[in-house]
Amino acid sequence: MSKDIDKNEEAVDQSTDTNATEVNETETLSIEEKLTEELNQEKDKFLRLFAEFENYKRRTSKERVELFKTASEDVMLSLLPVLDDFDRAYVEISKTKEKELLKGVELISKKLKTTLEKQGLSPVEVRSGDDFNADLHQAITQVAAPNDKLKGKIIDVLEKGYKLGDKIIRFPKVVTGQ
Repeated sequence: MSKDIDKNEEAVDQSTDTNATEVNETETLSIEEKLTEELNQEKDKFLRLFAEFENYKRRTSKERVELFKTASEDVMLSLLPVLDDFDRAYVEISKTKEKELLKGVELISKKLKTTLEKQGLSPVEVRSGDDFNADLHQAITQVAAPNDKLKGKIIDVLEKGYKLGDKIIRFPKVVTGQ
């Protein structure tokens, strides 16, 4: 009987050792799984943070470029009346016979326009007979159209419009036909 007890104890010991080994393997696997899961979570956090940083860099770079493009907008807006005055002066002086005065005004006007064009300023092209577009033109008044073809079209341009880069900084002021 003592042998049977010894065998039972030995079987219990082996069973306990097997169970302990299985528990240790299970704990080891679960620790490995936990660590792998934590590593994957940290990788995901890192990738998201990296992507967010790249988006931030791209956005600030774009904003910086836009700022440089339109930084001179206030200066350009304050010089537009000077351009208008030069155009009016040119028209009035061309009516007189003083050719040297006309050349002087023309040279100064061209120099100013060239300088502003180098900075990105360009006139908005509008002609009589063009279709009126509320996104591109500012209608000052409507008058009776001289013929049916000019209804809803631009009849006269009262003030030139200007763009700075792709942005319109002053809309052309026009008279439309009704």
